[in-house]
Amino acid sequence: MKDSTSLPVEYLNYTGRDDVLSGGVKMVPVETSKGTFRVWTKRIGNHPTMKVLLLHGGPGATHEYLEAFDSYFPAAGIEYYYYDQLGSYYSDQPDEPELVTIVHYVDELEQVRQALKLDRGNFYLYGHSWGGILAIEYALKYQQHLKGLIISNMMASSPKYNQYAHEVLMPGIDPAVLAEIQAYEAAEDYENPRYMELLVEHHYIYHVLRLPSAEWPDPVNRAFKHINADIYVPMQGPSELGASGKLLGWDRTADLVKIEAATLVIGAQHDTMDPDHMAWMAEQMPNGHHLHLPNGSHLAMYDDQELFFQGLIQFIQEVDTSGR
Repeated sequence: MKDSTSLPVEYLNYTGRDDVLSGGVKMVPVETSKGTFRVWTKRIGNHPTMKVLLLHGGPGATHEYLEAFDSYFPAAGIEYYYYDQLGSYYSDQPDEPELVTIVHYVDELEQVRQALKLDRGNFYLYGHSWGGILAIEYALKYQQHLKGLIISNMMASSPKYNQYAHEVLMPGIDPAVLAEIQAYEAAEDYENPRYMELLVEHHYIYHVLRLPSAEWPDPVNRAFKHINADIYVPMQGPSELGASGKLLGWDRTADLVKIEAATLVIGAQHDTMDPDHMAWMAEQMPNGHHLHLPNGSHLAMYDDQELFFQGLIQFIQEVDTSGR
């Protein structure tokens, strides 16, 4: 497990309590079947009825790429929390493969909610990518605690995501390049620099973040640098063109109707996820709403930023005003 001394100095400035650091950072203890571990959280802002907990993607990525929220949420008066899930860079990284499951992360999230004192009167849950899966699973078990839910850039079915990847994303790649990518995957040579080079230049800059790779923002680059493969690979699978790990059979399409909390589904035209499916998701939920980003990709908080935050903030404020 990573020692806390490997963290940047700003995360080691303790205030005297084991769980509280300076700058709104709090290490939340999480009880598991393998012992008690700590996860990193950081609060920004202060609002009595609009508090948003941000769930990063991956699995095994970090909160870092979500730092785009710093440019919009404070001005809107929204209180929000960054949170690195167990195994992610700023949190404990136990060598406990049995904890790398949806069931664990849902239970962990509920413990984090309690520790941060979030409740039905103020608690909005935002989940991006894998975080969207976690948000859906949490809502299906604990939606009584939610004031609002945001599912961002995530479909409700891994099989349908894989179908979209095979029928839409892969045919969009030059056949010779796709064959080379698939050859690396068949050989399980995922660490080969050429594999990632091909993905970045022929897939990522079109469907993950629509900017030349040399112009990707620092928060995005840090998040990619810090992703934990020991979490990502068992859950998502090693391939970047579809899910093949523990999430392979995940499908909640039939259960969306059970989510009664006010929910915003965010989809983007150039996403790795099917934008039509995400529009359909919003229609399935009794109080579902949809935000479509015509110029965005998977990281639409960067490449369709103004519309992304305009729609997200409007949803949060309208739910807050309506009291739903």
